[in-house]
Formats: sequence, structure tokens, C-alpha cells
Amino acid sequence: MERKEYSLVVFDWDGTLIDSVPNIVTALVKAAESLALPVLADDSYKGIIGLSLGEAIAKLYPGLDEEQALVYREAYRDFHLELEQKPSRPFPGVSRGLECLKGAGVRMAVATGKKRAGLERSMAANDYQPYFEASRTADDAYSKPHPMMLEQLLAEFGVTADQALMVGDSGFDLDMAANAGMDSVAVSYGAQDECRLKEHGPVHTVGSFDELVDWLGKR
Repeated sequence: MERKEYSLVVFDWDGTLIDSVPNIVTALVKAAESLALPVLADDSYKGIIGLSLGEAIAKLYPGLDEEQALVYREAYRDFHLELEQKPSRPFPGVSRGLECLKGAGVRMAVATGKKRAGLERSMAANDYQPYFEASRTADDAYSKPHPMMLEQLLAEFGVTADQALMVGDSGFDLDMAANAGMDSVAVSYGAQDECRLKEHGPVHTVGSFDELVDWLGKR
């Protein structure tokens, strides 16, 4: 695809900017064990990363009633908070790449299935607040792949869908972009592999953040 100039680049958080997938999977497994639920394959847990937590639990354990799902949710959060006492850090090249993009005048935002408090903790732990002008979380909009997060950001920045790009590591990110009429780039170093990601129609796939910055032409 011929390179486009985008007025806005929106990033997913977990598995795209921050190498948090191991802690998420571990916390989901520990929560299941604590409730005597069957422990699933790692790929099953990775496959729901990107969804809001309620949607993720419903997909992983569809037989849970509302009270059981609430107990699982609380157990997951407790385990995840414990693991994140040593905060998850960015993937290689992300800090350098964000600095490069900001220096080139690229406007950036975040759209994540995390809760607002979780995003703010992770953003502060990595000193990433200066890079992003806005963000949307599970507290602000419907879960991915509904396009509400992106539609809100487009309105806030005053740009049209064809002027914006979504970058993510899951099919939910890419489908959200398609539902909003936006282009997307898949990163294959996060929760899902390149083969699965390409099924969701990204305009490009990269294997590192450095490749993304180069593809955007902002090096």
C-alpha cells in the first residue's frame, strides 16, 4: 500500500505499546484457579486481550452467572494489581518511536479495553502521559470491536475516519477500526500472531515498533 499521511494515530495499549500480556494471562489463570474453574490454554486467554474485562470473562467462561463473573473479575484484578507492583514495561523501540512520532508532529491517542485507573497507572509508571492527547477506556465506551471509542476520538480531534490510523495487536483492534471506517496496522509481537491478524484486513503488518515508525515515514 502507498504510504498515507495520517492526522491521528490511535494505539491500543496492552500488547501494542506495553509488554503486559504475560501478566494479564497469569492473572487470568490465577483467578480461574482460585475459583476452581478449568484452566484454559494460554492462547485462549491471549485471544480475549483487547476486550473489556466483562466481555472477556463472558467469552472465556460463558457458563458463569452474574455473581460468579463478578467474583472472577475481582479475583483477576487483585492478582493483576499484585503482579503489576513491578509494572509492565514497553516493548523494544516503543519509547524511542513515540518520541520520534511526537517530534514529527504526529497527534496520538489511546483506545484500550483497560479501565481508566489501570491505564493511568501504566501510563504514569512509564512516563507516557506527554505523548498522548486523549484516550478512551472501558469506562468511556462500549467494548471493542464496537467503534464507539474511535468515533469519540475522531470527534474530539476533529478528523475524519480516512485521516486516522488504528494500531493494535488483536483482531478486536482491527475490527474496531474497520467498523469506524479507519485504516489499521497490526503488530505481530503482542497477543496474536501475524497469520490471525491478517484475517482482519489491516493495511499493513509490522513485527516491531521500529518497523511501524519507518512505515509511517517519521524516522
